[in-house]
Amino acid sequence: MPDTKPILILGGTGKTGRRLAERLTVQGVPVRIGSRSGSPGFDWEVPATWGPALQGVRAVYISYYPDIAVPGAAETVEAFARLAVANGVTRLVLLSGRGETEAQRAEEMVKASGADWTILRCAWFSQNFSEGFLIESLLGGEVALPVGTVGEPFIDADDIADAAFVALTEQGHVGQLYELTGPRLLTFADAVAEIAKAAGRDIRYVKVSHDEFTTAMAAYELPPEIAWLLNELFTEVLDGRNETLTDGVQRVLGRAPKDFSAYAHETAATGIWSN
Repeated sequence: MPDTKPILILGGTGKTGRRLAERLTVQGVPVRIGSRSGSPGFDWEVPATWGPALQGVRAVYISYYPDIAVPGAAETVEAFARLAVANGVTRLVLLSGRGETEAQRAEEMVKASGADWTILRCAWFSQNFSEGFLIESLLGGEVALPVGTVGEPFIDADDIADAAFVALTEQGHVGQLYELTGPRLLTFADAVAEIAKAAGRDIRYVKVSHDEFTTAMAAYELPPEIAWLLNELFTEVLDGRNETLTDGVQRVLGRAPKDFSAYAHETAATGIWSN
């Protein structure tokens, strides 16, 4: 008999959560979207919304907003995980970040929660170029970031969603940490060049100083936590600590991860980078 209790997807309208919700729904698995616009609404900053969202839920996909790298995320995830277990949730799948101190602290909190857990520790999303703040730069023909020749194993959000789907619906993934990367290392200049080629456009990559980047970000009037996050990612995490490939996608899905060039061509075909 199929389990009729829903799976709660936190960040259910985000890059990975939306894709996971689609996969579960197609397979007939009941889903509850955890977002401010959800029913009931869920807000990480308002703990009073957590309980109602957890009622009658069997498993939770935890995607922390704005990012699990921000200070205080681990304690918030810990409080949520404890409440989830107290409400009868037996399964937690955490979206974590590679090379991020706060993310690794949050992983330990989930492990200690008493739930059956799986951790998906992910590299930089390919979709940050098409579903994030870099779209404007790409449309403008120039991407300026404070990153040089550091190689990043860009991971496709579709692979993350596939991994989360398997971890939530199949046996054999409890107590597993899957570090998910793409199949090769690319610099940001490489990635922009592949996007330019796929889009049939001339798009330049320019390495700027940390101060120049901070000044440029200020013009976007981003929320303070997002500005902090971008600064952290580009000055701390992208220092070469993640210049390694892993077999996480192969382990959880039994296939190779999606290559960045495939992402670039599929996304270019949608016209999102055409101006």
